[in-house]
Amino acid sequence: MTTAQDQKARTDDELKALAEQAGRDLEDASALEILQWAADTFGARFCVTSSMEDAVVAHLASRARPGVDVVFLDTGYHFPETIGTRDAVEAVMDVNVITLTPRQSVAEQDAVYGAKLHDRNPDLCCRLRKVQPLEEGLAGYTAWATGLRRDDSPSRANTPVVGWDEKRGKVKISPIARWTQDDVDAYVTEHGVLTNPLLMDGYGSVGCAPCTRRLLEGEDARAGRWAGNAKTECGIH
Repeated sequence: MTTAQDQKARTDDELKALAEQAGRDLEDASALEILQWAADTFGARFCVTSSMEDAVVAHLASRARPGVDVVFLDTGYHFPETIGTRDAVEAVMDVNVITLTPRQSVAEQDAVYGAKLHDRNPDLCCRLRKVQPLEEGLAGYTAWATGLRRDDSPSRANTPVVGWDEKRGKVKISPIARWTQDDVDAYVTEHGVLTNPLLMDGYGSVGCAPCTRRLLEGEDARAGRWAGNAKTECGIH
């Protein structure tokens, strides 16, 4: 088996080939098996990212690698419930929560770009408060896991369980890519996994407070994100 130390010497081309092969080999594996492969292959150079919408992937990863790093982006615009979920995850789960923050506080960003940049240029706001901090925070890792699911949206329909992150030159693992919302709900119930209270208050997907609203009847889960705007992703994925 490839060791975490071996990864340090591998080129991007080798890692990309490894990721693409694993994506094929693990397509029918369970989420836990996928994360166990990641933990065995990359060791401490593997982390999980979480928006704290729920802690399903963090919980799964903690079973594969107790004490796994869970990276959280504190954009400065989160709902109090999201920060509370992060704190609860850190308190009760066998994980190491790492909170990343943007280079500028909200006030500093307002001073440079003007107030409510998220309303005027949401792509730039996301880049400054999400994409850039994550790229810097992932610098020490070779592989990272996400909670992407194929049924989230049409743009995520072809998400591989293991793939290559061209933006960052890293192996990207989506262990629950094949799951449905029913699968998530069943896992939460079976294992008592923490979830963001906003999911019980009309929100289908939880992002920054200024850019997230409750769902209207019949809307898909991500319709409340950047509502009224053509934007559907923050740029991380």
